[in-house]
Amino acid sequence: MGSLGHETTPLQVAIVGTGIAGLTAAIALRQHPNINVVLYEKATELKEIGASITLGPNGLRTLERLGLQDCITDQVAYRGPNPISRIYRHWKTNEIIGEDFYENVSEPLHYTARFHRGHLQQALLKHIPRDTIHLKKKLVSVTVHPVDGVQMTFQDGTTATTDLLIGADGIASGVRKSFAPDFKLEWSGHTAFRGIFPASLVAPIAGVPLDSTHWWGPDTNFFATRLARDLFTVQGGIYADPNDPVAIAKFRDGGRWDREADVELLREKYVDWNPVVQNLANTCPDIRYYPNYFCGSSLPTWIFGLGRVTLIGDAAHAHGGAFATGGSLAIDDAYALYLAILEVYPVTETGRRLGREGVERALRLYESTRRPHAVRLLKVVHANNEMKTRKILAETRETDEELRARAKAGSGTTWLHEHDVVKAFEEVVRAERERGKGVSEVTAR
Repeated sequence: MGSLGHETTPLQVAIVGTGIAGLTAAIALRQHPNINVVLYEKATELKEIGASITLGPNGLRTLERLGLQDCITDQVAYRGPNPISRIYRHWKTNEIIGEDFYENVSEPLHYTARFHRGHLQQALLKHIPRDTIHLKKKLVSVTVHPVDGVQMTFQDGTTATTDLLIGADGIASGVRKSFAPDFKLEWSGHTAFRGIFPASLVAPIAGVPLDSTHWWGPDTNFFATRLARDLFTVQGGIYADPNDPVAIAKFRDGGRWDREADVELLREKYVDWNPVVQNLANTCPDIRYYPNYFCGSSLPTWIFGLGRVTLIGDAAHAHGGAFATGGSLAIDDAYALYLAILEVYPVTETGRRLGREGVERALRLYESTRRPHAVRLLKVVHANNEMKTRKILAETRETDEELRARAKAGSGTTWLHEHDVVKAFEEVVRAERERGKGVSEVTAR
């Protein structure tokens, strides 16, 4: 492998994790003719697992920039018939009480889309040679050597070295743990119950909207949507005091991520809701637990190991799934990292060797582009969860007037779903150049 200490080429990049973040990063970086990418995955096989995932206009635009139109077509994703970002209905009356509209989205392919996570993963995998993916590689430790690069040790006793390590290994990131072992994730108090099943099961139910729909209630929500390939998904859940030992035992510890759960939890929670929601909950044949976690605090940096290690996706900024933006965040992280490396190591200069300082500069550009955006999101998530916890402890419920006013106001998340990662990156590069110009002028004096 290439050693940064000797400034050899090509650049060797290792990505831990083959979720949406890792695959997008691999596809992007492989477009550079002088970068070698290898992926490591702890799973024993790459199969279609997981719940549904939403991609907003930002994530869809980024995938299209990478030439991945086949990953976002109607053969993989579902878009409702109305060009509306989000539709909110009343939990009891079923009337539409709020809508989020697009501000700057005119291309139908960029309208908010819902996927089976496995379908999106398989579509991305078609763009990556399988011999670049190593399975059964659970990371146990990372060591950084000043000359020899980054060494990874896996549970099976094997090791591998690389010039740049990207942790795309989710909320329980082994890469993050290697460099920030004291960092703690916090349970938000929310546990989602999700089920995916054949869409034919909902055909007898009257009034099921064709558009993806959120029903808002005084103490929880319900979401339902069609998916591509004749599938349907529902999502409900509970909010509890995250410090309540009973709730912790039942939902946090007892409801481990992606574990099979009793479908009666879903049905009982929505027994008093409108008939459409009741029927959808009763029709869903099975569910799985998804306790939502978010970072207890924002990581002070995403750069580790002498500027040779970074994080993307939930490894960098777990946010509990708020606003259904995790997938798009991960995709934009991956693309921003690619843009940063391209800025330092242009394709037109493939004969030039990229030393350690160049890699670190690229990671600084990436972090400056993405971390402020993630910090802003985490502040909103923390504020929302603190508000919910206060209401739970006070045993108060949102009034119907408050609920309707909140839905009418919308989610206020256009800054998330229509975020322009390219513009953000260009602003960071421009600021860096201005700082460099200022330093040069001072030095000249």
